[in-house]
Amino acid sequence: MTSGWMLVAAALFALMGVLVKHASQNFSAPELVFYRSAFGLLAIWAMIAVGQRRLLAPFATVHAGTHVWRGLSGFLALVLFFYALSRLPLATAVTLNYTAPLFLAALSAWWLRERHGRGVTGAVLLGFVGVVLLLRPQMDNQAWQPALAGLASGMLAAVAYVNVKRLGKLGEPEWRVVFYFTLLSTVGGALWMALAGFHFPHPSDWPWLVGIGVTATLAQLALTRAYHRGHTLTVGALAYSTVGFSALYGVVLFGERLPPLTWAGMAVIAGAGIWAVRASAPARPESL
Repeated sequence: MTSGWMLVAAALFALMGVLVKHASQNFSAPELVFYRSAFGLLAIWAMIAVGQRRLLAPFATVHAGTHVWRGLSGFLALVLFFYALSRLPLATAVTLNYTAPLFLAALSAWWLRERHGRGVTGAVLLGFVGVVLLLRPQMDNQAWQPALAGLASGMLAAVAYVNVKRLGKLGEPEWRVVFYFTLLSTVGGALWMALAGFHFPHPSDWPWLVGIGVTATLAQLALTRAYHRGHTLTVGALAYSTVGFSALYGVVLFGERLPPLTWAGMAVIAGAGIWAVRASAPARPESL
């Protein structure tokens, strides 16, 4: 089992979406981002500190500015994604977030001056045709705000990935990139809660909040193993199985019924994303 670890990660990421959607009845998106990140931060910090035998080892960097930009874009992408999850059908929100590879292809050409062939251009154009198909039912249902938030989460995730690529070129190890992203997301969520207020969890809330952190962390580990041991393009394509798992969970657990135009848009976006991954072979993405 090599590339197949991505299927494990996809199922776990979709399950995280289920937990977020349920917990959003009592908690705001920034609160959920805080809990999602805080549990992961403790686990990552412990692993790095033990491995490096220094408590403050994760902080040692000379590229703090790039880490901050990566962390801020990733944090905002998570907040918008969790907001979309709370207001849209599960599979719709996940698909909008998974437009990130399409934005990444466009941003890497403009920002990093990477040259892409016609295949990538075609994939990006096709992907945004899928976005129009997917957004149409949401606009008709007056759900344009969460729909645009989901789309913006994909764009900001692409900005985060561009900064991940820059940090890789600067020689920063992956574990430090993940640590700073988790740290800044935890701090960002805590500050947002301090300013906007928060809901103190009841005992019955903790399983859902802990579950969000656990599924996100396990999914990240499975994704990392998939990219380390599997074929990059195969893993990148399998990442879109998260959309399928989300659709299944949404139907079974929430009784969601999606119109044909939404299914068509999801299929087009997934197909375009796989095409973009194979045409441009982007650097290893890091999950939100």
